Amino acid sequence: MKTLVLFYSTYGHVWKLAEAVAEGARQIEGNEVVVKRVPETLSKEILDQTGATGAQQAFAHVPVATPNELVEYDAIIFGTPTRYGNLCGQMQAFMDSTGGLWAKGALVGKVGGVFVSTATQHGGQETTIRSFHTELLHHGFVIVGLPYAWQGQMGHHEVTGGTPYGASTVAGGQGERQPSENELEGARFQGKHTSEIAKKLAAK
Repeated sequence: MKTLVLFYSTYGHVWKLAEAVAEGARQIEGNEVVVKRVPETLSKEILDQTGATGAQQAFAHVPVATPNELVEYDAIIFGTPTRYGNLCGQMQAFMDSTGGLWAKGALVGKVGGVFVSTATQHGGQETTIRSFHTELLHHGFVIVGLPYAWQGQMGHHEVTGGTPYGASTVAGGQGERQPSENELEGARFQGKHTSEIAKKLAAK
């Protein structure tokens, strides 16, 4: 039983969610959990201009994944920041490079899920996850979201991410807001829940 948490993060918000997802996934006995990131596609000049270079040093130690290794995992949980209501270019470039796997049906039957970060409360969290789900369905993934069994998305006493489609966080317009404990708990729940389902399917 192996779970991959695969993310792209600009300023570290998605990375923090990824670590929480992995923490939850590790609660499933016998589950080997790996955290990796997708390759950067922006130049250093642009990253410097956007102030992302320094922030990315915090997770520079995380290894970069290759498309062909996706076949090694029973569950893959993808994390991406939102770009105009859709997944970011770096993650899309990685997914675009999985065409060879699609042609062979190499990912059919694997369990997948998505978590995201947006600048604002209504910045496309659900549209991004649902758009990503379409790509996973084309690959034949069994999709798992974040059910309302996790009560953290029922409250309205604080600003918080969390959707039935997957965990999420609100980063703020300048990236000034960090994932709250409630959002991290949602990510942990998603990681555990997704891996638990993958384990059940693997036992069939």
